Amino acid sequence: MNTPDWDQLHRTAVEISKKAYVPYSKFPVGVAGLVDDGRIVAGCNVENASYGLGLCAECGMVSALSASGGGRLVAVLCVDGKGDFLAPCGRCRQLLFEHGGPELLLMTADGPMKMAQMLPWAFGPNDLDRNDR
Repeated sequence: MNTPDWDQLHRTAVEISKKAYVPYSKFPVGVAGLVDDGRIVAGCNVENASYGLGLCAECGMVSALSASGGGRLVAVLCVDGKGDFLAPCGRCRQLLFEHGGPELLLMTADGPMKMAQMLPWAFGPNDLDRNDR
């Protein structure tokens, strides 16, 4: 497993947060993730006049992950427009679990935490075959 360079992830997340499209909330979010092959992927939030159609930064990052060859997320760091750490919303925690699993590290104000701590009892791909057991 790659050791996260949290400083690099932070710089990348802050940089991408400046590209967020947030004309309504004025709340830019940037996220950067370390992939198991050493790549860094990033995303920013993109709002829409129909508020419910806005995209969280994590959605953009996971799209970048898939578009750049896939892989598994090892570490993720999310920031607001000032560069302060943010915890992903519940929907995004589920999205990150899908692409990183319970061992994925998320940076928090208290330090790195495993996804299993951030989303206990997560529903994942392994749960889909329960009816076949």
